[in-house]
Amino acid sequence: MTSTGEAVQFWVLAVIAVGGALGMLLMKKAVHSALCLAATMLSLAVCYLAQGAVFLGVVQIVVYTGAIMMLFLFVVMLVGVSSADSLKEQLKGQRVAAVLCGVGFGVLLIAGLVNAKLSHFTGLSEANAEGNVQGLAKLIFTKYVWAFEVTGALLITAAIGAMVLTHRERIRERMTQRQLAAQRVKDNIQVPPLPAPGVYARHNAVDIPALLPDGTVAEDSVMGTLRERGQIRDVSQEMLQRMAELEETTADWLGRPSSARPQVAGPRQALETVPTPTKEEAE
Repeated sequence: MTSTGEAVQFWVLAVIAVGGALGMLLMKKAVHSALCLAATMLSLAVCYLAQGAVFLGVVQIVVYTGAIMMLFLFVVMLVGVSSADSLKEQLKGQRVAAVLCGVGFGVLLIAGLVNAKLSHFTGLSEANAEGNVQGLAKLIFTKYVWAFEVTGALLITAAIGAMVLTHRERIRERMTQRQLAAQRVKDNIQVPPLPAPGVYARHNAVDIPALLPDGTVAEDSVMGTLRERGQIRDVSQEMLQRMAELEETTADWLGRPSSARPQVAGPRQALETVPTPTKEEAE
């Protein structure tokens, strides 16, 4: 019989472990899946420690969660694997094979649980009589040596497969800095540095885009994250109004007709040209 504290601890950790496992399968981003798997490993480590398997619990935290899992997480973040990449089927029939293997593994797991018979419980004191490390090594290298070797071969195969899948052959020579600059000029991309936020806007906040010489917004001056979130403060209308008033005042002082400025439909890119009004439109 287990105590109340052990039962509460088991059900709390079991929910976290199962939730992390489901999150690893259902998350769209690979980084989130890796974090869910790390939560599952930590829950298992606490269960091992609570059952007296101190060495196994420490190994679960230090080796698997602290080293291997974090290595996987850093590799995923550096390689940049996204959900769009995972939807591309590299090998024909791999989804069907994955479904069949999953169903087969589930059938074997259910059959093993149904046929399992536990007539004798060894207990922690008897199992750790010679020490936790010695007892674990005795089981691994005697009774479960075949399963241990198969698991090792599976991990090696998975590591080699990950290296093969992430390796990409370069189809052309890497361009130098001079070649990249020449290509930017040839393609008429933004050659000079982008304007900093707040230029000509009389504000230096990062969420206020710079203004072009005609008073319109230069969207390239603010980061894409703020644009996607809609957290950009537009102060161009005030500047356009001041410029129009200045032009009218200048035209009145010089005795000339006021110039007809083109209507601004919306924000423009930094390199977009301003339409010049014709003589008839100005008159």
